[in-house]
Amino acid sequence: MALTNVYTGANGTLTLAFEDTPEGQDAKSVIDLYQVTTVGRVANVEVCIQTDLEEFHEIGRRHATSLHPGNIHISGRVGRAYVNGALLFLLMGRGGAPTQIAEPYVQPVFSMRIALNDPAVPGNTVSLELKGVKFQNWAYAMPEDDFVMENLSFKALNISVVDQEAPEGGGDAVAMVPEGFAGTEQA
Repeated sequence: MALTNVYTGANGTLTLAFEDTPEGQDAKSVIDLYQVTTVGRVANVEVCIQTDLEEFHEIGRRHATSLHPGNIHISGRVGRAYVNGALLFLLMGRGGAPTQIAEPYVQPVFSMRIALNDPAVPGNTVSLELKGVKFQNWAYAMPEDDFVMENLSFKALNISVVDQEAPEGGGDAVAMVPEGFAGTEQA
């Protein structure tokens, strides 16, 4: 059965994890120091996937006769109402330290999981897992009569859908994968 629940942002969590690379080790040190595994107080989380589809037009035809897949671009934005140095360090890496260090230094890379959970159906989760995530831009807004917010944009190398549904009568949730996709890597 398809997961057809309606969710709000209150049902969501944003979780960060490090990757086993030199860039991931720098991210791990920031994640461990600030304890930001589950990033709290986030708002306006957006994920955008853009594919470069190439149209083929035959001479004498007004409509394209075929579409060819091109590059895939994964990007997004996160707004955060709690401000500390964690997300800025995840953008700048060692370049965000109070004392300058000699370049080159790596930009931290990490994984991001955006999960939606419905308390009425606790075994079901709808989530996206982004890997190879790097923050691209960071902005800080301090309005006079509103909440102080951090805003970040990011890019990622790949994305996976990790929808899980609990079987009728209970038991462990099972990942939902379309038939024919069974050979694909699961997170």
